[in-house]
Amino acid sequence: MEANEMGNYFEDFVVGEVIQHSQTKTIFESDNNLFSLLTMNHHPVHLNSDYAEQKQHGKILVVGTLVFSVAVGITVMDISGKAVANLEYESVQHLNPVHINDTLYVRTKVLDKWETSKGDRGVVYVETFAKNQHGVDVLSFRRKVLISKK
Repeated sequence: MEANEMGNYFEDFVVGEVIQHSQTKTIFESDNNLFSLLTMNHHPVHLNSDYAEQKQHGKILVVGTLVFSVAVGITVMDISGKAVANLEYESVQHLNPVHINDTLYVRTKVLDKWETSKGDRGVVYVETFAKNQHGVDVLSFRRKVLISKK
């Protein structure tokens, strides 16, 4: 068995291709609590069951930036493992709520790519969607990644 190589080179990306990322992540209460504490987001809808039960969704909501961070992390092995830099994140949309014990599944579509003037790298433009265990999209975002060539 060969070791899994981190990331893909610029040439490996095909415009229009959809990548179903193999990693997944269930968001546990401890994940949400720690992220809330680390990022100073102490809103009770994320940390207080009694408060959250009285609000629109009836239970604790996972912090949106945690959902975003996990979705980005899931893509690293396939998208940005050979990145020189993440250049831009755009159009981050929280499409549906994420709750404790929801599992995230992520897919990315290659929208475009172009070479840079340096010649040893290029920009890959992708759109990523995260869905929950029920197949409902919960997050989408686009980003531009500067990736090494072979």
